[in-house]
Amino acid sequence: MNTKLIPPRYHTLLWVLYLFLSISLLTRLGLMIFEGDLSHFRPVPLLKILTVGLVHDLAAGVYVLVPFALLALLTGNGPRGRRLYALLATGGLGLAIFGFLFTALAEGTFWNEFSVRFNFIAVDYLVYTREVLGNIWQSYPVGWLLGALGLIALLVLWLLLKPFWHRAMGDGGSLPRRLALTLVLLALPLLSFRLVGDQVREVLETPAEQELAGNGYYEFMRAFRANNLDYFKFYKVLPDATVATRLQQEILLGQPDTRFVAGTMPATRQVVADRPPNRKHLVLVSIESLGTDYVGAFGGKPGLTPNLDRLAREGMTFSQLYATGLRTVRGLEALTLSIPPTPGHAVPVRKYNTGLQTLGGVLKANGYQPFYIYGGYSYFDNMENFFAGNGYTVVDRTQVPDSEIHHETIWGIADEDILRKAIQVIGTQAAKGERVFAHIMTTSNHRPYTYPESRIDIPSGSGRDGAVKYTDWAIGDFMQRASREPWFADTVFAFVADHTSHGRGRTDLPPENYHIPLIVYAPGFIAHRQIDKLASQIDVAPTLLGLLDISYESQFFGQDILASNDRHQRAFMANYLTVGYLENGKVVELGPRQSATIVDANTGAAQPLEGNQALVEDVVSYYQAASQELHRITVDRSAESGH
Repeated sequence: MNTKLIPPRYHTLLWVLYLFLSISLLTRLGLMIFEGDLSHFRPVPLLKILTVGLVHDLAAGVYVLVPFALLALLTGNGPRGRRLYALLATGGLGLAIFGFLFTALAEGTFWNEFSVRFNFIAVDYLVYTREVLGNIWQSYPVGWLLGALGLIALLVLWLLLKPFWHRAMGDGGSLPRRLALTLVLLALPLLSFRLVGDQVREVLETPAEQELAGNGYYEFMRAFRANNLDYFKFYKVLPDATVATRLQQEILLGQPDTRFVAGTMPATRQVVADRPPNRKHLVLVSIESLGTDYVGAFGGKPGLTPNLDRLAREGMTFSQLYATGLRTVRGLEALTLSIPPTPGHAVPVRKYNTGLQTLGGVLKANGYQPFYIYGGYSYFDNMENFFAGNGYTVVDRTQVPDSEIHHETIWGIADEDILRKAIQVIGTQAAKGERVFAHIMTTSNHRPYTYPESRIDIPSGSGRDGAVKYTDWAIGDFMQRASREPWFADTVFAFVADHTSHGRGRTDLPPENYHIPLIVYAPGFIAHRQIDKLASQIDVAPTLLGLLDISYESQFFGQDILASNDRHQRAFMANYLTVGYLENGKVVELGPRQSATIVDANTGAAQPLEGNQALVEDVVSYYQAASQELHRITVDRSAESGH
């Protein structure tokens, strides 16, 4: 390097960049080894992953140089200035090494949980630091890990100290030269922001390759910028009249006798029951992270869910139900609002999240008292604001005395404790002669996977199998206790997962990663049967209302699975940026930059768009109409608040 152009002081910035690139490369290779997919190590895929990865690493690395560039500018070039720069830059190098290593470790744990680089979930975690940091502390030996990182950082700093110090003590250049170099270095992040985008990863064939080629810092900032996506700016759209027509045709396929109601929402229609309301209580239990692969009755691991298996044998099961997303908040959105998973944040965590039709709202209009009962603190994921703002009474950890708690993690009290609290709440209201709708959210099937000892034959904290089996035990305990209550025989129970325990897969939206159980149980009212129709989590609310014989004006996008025409079997699913639709063995994926692709649901192989335009337009109609309705709510609420 020509020191006449670049003073020796600025060589230290290259040392920082080299370290950043080296640790990023080692992180990428570590994740590839952890994945265990040998196809990634074939020459061509490996070269593509590493090349695209280097581009993203450089795009992120130029941001890391900014504080060192400012330090090099502001410290003088005299003896005192050089020594001051050397001291501060060396200290900054030590902190940078520790930070790079810490981020690499954090990426590893995040990948272990979600199989992706940092994304919008990581951004959300900045808001809920209590739960996130608590979960990390309970799940990993944090003290030992931080100590090990500190020792490694000191060792690396010691190895680099002498040559780094020598460069740092070198000539820094005149103030005009330092100012010019600083302007160039500050321009690099701007160029990175403008030039490096999603198009860089288009040469990679699979989502796994794209994630491995990513950079955690870059992905985090990308997610931070794109947390709320404007559907109409980034996604494929159709004329409003076309959307209304196609959406109504889709609804008519499922329920040919539908009568639409004129209004702002093209899906608005009158649902008329064949019989008077049966006025049964409704208990909806949404179970944390339970895919069908863990439930024996649905072909999953045997022996983990004996209680759910028994309920499945005696009740009504839905064998082809799919979750809309990969997080609890998406499951709550689908079960409560019966709306497709629009890009960006789920509705409950958005600023304007009231004024939409909800399952609880429909039941409240029919004389029910709706409750949302949660074992954690309901400020998490904005649950309290969302449910209370839509007419539910929220019962959470704060209303359960310590004397009634057998075990607690950072996410909430043990499932048995919140389920027993639910029995109290339902019993109190039923004793007053009120009809109750209780939506209960469990938490125990979540890292750190701990629960009360002596409940099951798997030790607490040993992994997800134990957490699943404990949750099943708690459900069995709940049903046994509820069966002794006077309101039990007059109640419909529904058990459904919020999402599965899987993240990224072979495609952007692999259906097997969204496959969840649904069991409806009401002895003497619902006979055992298995429903094999393909259905979506957004169909649960209309189906439960149908079982209760409730007539209502519906703005739901879901359909009553039991009443829907067999010709209209479909499911919705999303992974944040990509939203999609499963029908007839095909997955339609809508992505930013107005993209639309079709893949085979079983093999993941790309399918031609030719001949499938009508299907794509149907999918666009659903998501565009849902986004339009959410936008309307945002505009209305913003006007009401004076913003």
